[in-house]
Amino acid sequence: MAEPREEIPPGAAAEAVRLEGLEDLARCLRDDPRFQAFKVAPLEEHAIELRSGEVGLAIVDRALWRDPQRLEPYLLKATGGGRRTMLALLGSDADFGGLDRLRDQAALVLISVPASPERLLVILRNCLELMELRARVAEKGRWADRYQYELGELISIARAISSERDLDKLLGLILEKSRHVTGADAGSVYVIEGDGPERHLHFMLSQNDSMKVDFTRRELPIDDRSVVGRAVITREPINIADMASLSEGRHRAVDEETGYRTRSMLTVPMINQEEQVIGCIQLINKKRDPAARLTQKEDFDTEVVPFDRRAEELCITLASQAGISLENALLYDDIRRLFESFVQASVTAIESRDPTTAGHSQRVATLTVGLADTLQRVDSGPYKGVLFTADDLMQIRYAGLLHDFGKVGVRENVLVKAKKLYDGERERVLLRFDYIRKALEAETTDHKLRLAFERGREEALEAAAAADVELRAKLAEVEEYVAFVLKANEPTVLEQGGFDRLVEIAQRRYRDLRGEEQPYLTDEEVRALKVPRGSLTDEEREQIESHVVHTSNFLRQIPWGRQFKDVPAIAGAHHEKLDGTGYPRRLTAAEIPIPAKMMTISDIFDALTAKDRPYKRAVPYQRALDIIEADVKAGKCDAELFRIFVEAQIYKQVL
Repeated sequence: MAEPREEIPPGAAAEAVRLEGLEDLARCLRDDPRFQAFKVAPLEEHAIELRSGEVGLAIVDRALWRDPQRLEPYLLKATGGGRRTMLALLGSDADFGGLDRLRDQAALVLISVPASPERLLVILRNCLELMELRARVAEKGRWADRYQYELGELISIARAISSERDLDKLLGLILEKSRHVTGADAGSVYVIEGDGPERHLHFMLSQNDSMKVDFTRRELPIDDRSVVGRAVITREPINIADMASLSEGRHRAVDEETGYRTRSMLTVPMINQEEQVIGCIQLINKKRDPAARLTQKEDFDTEVVPFDRRAEELCITLASQAGISLENALLYDDIRRLFESFVQASVTAIESRDPTTAGHSQRVATLTVGLADTLQRVDSGPYKGVLFTADDLMQIRYAGLLHDFGKVGVRENVLVKAKKLYDGERERVLLRFDYIRKALEAETTDHKLRLAFERGREEALEAAAAADVELRAKLAEVEEYVAFVLKANEPTVLEQGGFDRLVEIAQRRYRDLRGEEQPYLTDEEVRALKVPRGSLTDEEREQIESHVVHTSNFLRQIPWGRQFKDVPAIAGAHHEKLDGTGYPRRLTAAEIPIPAKMMTISDIFDALTAKDRPYKRAVPYQRALDIIEADVKAGKCDAELFRIFVEAQIYKQVL
């Protein structure tokens, strides 16, 4: 309980006037000139209010404070820090003996009666001094609370903007938080672009609580004809209390066009770690009530106030952190675009080695990301609850774009081999059969010449005719061999017994220019032509399959960072099968990453449906789905992922 400091003037004890109760007290306060600085107002029966400036004292007598229910509101107002910051109980010393329940109230004072006016004056002055002191302490407490709140907000804002890498989101966050801490109704963010004479301000973002913003990005010169231009040049904040006093043409034109009114404005430059201005925050119309909306013309006169010093300090502090975060975001954006260019250049390098597969990497990436995005929305099955962050989806995209990069390590003639025989091998075979034809013709001619010398004319002519018939039969047989070899050279499944025919042809012999016997077909040629499916021998297929190993080895050399660390594993497993028959590591279902399982389906689908290639024809998309379904039934591809791929019609994204 507050105990007032009592200083009784000398001679006061001889004072004849004695105050016995509340009525005496009220009359004295009204009539005695010594109390003229105080204002007295009745509150209710048995209670009055004494005011001096901004502080007040509620005085109640025994008839009221003996009733706890009637006294409670006064105690709440006193202890709650309201305008009446103290409560005085008027009574005799004997009355106060039973007030133990109230003695711990810090905002309570006891006034004993009877008392002289002089003694009352001292008591009241002491109470009011104490109340003024308490008001100053409370005000300092409110400022301390405000500073603590603002500090917490700034720390929270700094944490939020320093962790945001997306440039557009970061700029929106910077502007939103700047408006929040200053109470601004609207605002804009500008970023400086270009170098040297080409430098300019790019109007990146605008926000407005009171009206819909018709936002279009545009450029502004860096000069003193605009507030934001001057802020960049001077490197100092510009705080304008009333824009109506200036001829700021751009804002005036916007106001006339939209009906909005630009009154107060605060423009703060954002400066990076190298002390360079990289942008500006421009805040418009600080509001008395942050929740108010400026919808009528008079709202701008009644609700808008200038940005005070504290708002300016907060915005400068936030702009300092925002400048560093923006610089980091711009650097991150540069690195991202550089990396994107590297990835696209890598894809170009892949496809330049085999132009017939142009677009394959991009389509596989599109299909796989589309399937991953759809997978997040399934509400049943083994993949319910699977989620991919934006970084995860970007990781899948990079893996899709680079899944075939290892083909740069495969011999080009193997990579683009269209037939079972390389072009040079086919030409050698055809030239060999041309030589065989000429050799048969020369052999027949030589035979007929010997007959002419050794036999009579009639007999020689008859034998020559028989030789011509035999030659024609041999040449026809050679033509049949050539036709069969050319047919066998096509990358299709041969008819039953076809391989035996190749062996038969290879067993035939002819004599070369040195007179040595040679086979019609070499062992290497027979081995290539006997490939039952496709155009590659086992050795060549191993070379093609090695591209996955090359891809993994190459991608592991890149410092992907935490968010993209799984790119090598995903890209390196897109030819693995659930039953362990895939390559290169023969992984089983549990060992294959989910994105790689999705990429397997995408890769097969695009390989089957892509435009005609020299070694295969494109198949209709429904036929491609049937082929993949056969692999699903064989336990090679994931059944649930394929079901989603088909039902969501992911494949249509590339058709």
